[in-house]
Amino acid sequence: MMNNSPVSDELTLIIDNIPIIVRIPNRKIHGLFLHLHALGQTKEQTKPILDRICQKGFVAISMDAWQHGERSQETQEQLFTRIFATFYKNMWPILGLTALDVSRVIDWGLAEFGSTLPVNISGLSMGGDIAVTVAGLDTRISNVFAIGSTPDWKRPGMHDAMDAKKLLHPGKPDIYAQFFYNHLDPLTHLNQYEHAPQINFISGELDNHIPIDGVIRFKEKLLIKYPNVGEKVSVTVLPSRWHMDLLNIDVWWPTISELIDRIDKVE
Repeated sequence: MMNNSPVSDELTLIIDNIPIIVRIPNRKIHGLFLHLHALGQTKEQTKPILDRICQKGFVAISMDAWQHGERSQETQEQLFTRIFATFYKNMWPILGLTALDVSRVIDWGLAEFGSTLPVNISGLSMGGDIAVTVAGLDTRISNVFAIGSTPDWKRPGMHDAMDAKKLLHPGKPDIYAQFFYNHLDPLTHLNQYEHAPQINFISGELDNHIPIDGVIRFKEKLLIKYPNVGEKVSVTVLPSRWHMDLLNIDVWWPTISELIDRIDKVE
């Protein structure tokens, strides 16, 4: 369905059973740009960031993660309760299956808007975890922007997002969940990043729900094993910010906006 915005047109589609929203700039397209939502959110809640990305000349796309939005039969409260009761068992399949779905959406986007367009991806919290994972699978992705996210699916030291003093116990994965970790976890699959995408992490200084430690270890390990890859991992720390602060787009958009303005575009 098209709208009458002077900035962009909007489409809502189902691509290979994946519900997506697309914002198309009403000017020259510089590339594709996917943005992935946080745990418990939906593609509709990404519209403010899609608007800003689209204003920069990119086809901006979001999708419902697996078990979210139109792909869910739970309330947000039920989802949170289930995920954090046994984090590894219930979160790892969401990360893995959504990561695989993203490449299917990229296939569609390139076929629809131009096969040579550069591909960029961003994500908030869980969405950023997925964005980093996809960049290891899909060499078409040249730039990643991960806000309040980690390349370490185990998230050691993870505290409750609503209670910074409460340490969460991740539980144990089942065989199904372990499969996704064994094949996709970025921190233990450094070789998947040899194509050297630019990965930009934006983390809160006080965030102990998704600790920055995993980001630091990821960059350090890459610098040792693949120096040219490690050099393309940037880390920006937002002073005095806690995980829940990052749900406010105005907290991190200035940083992301500046980074986006540096990337290569189709002219």
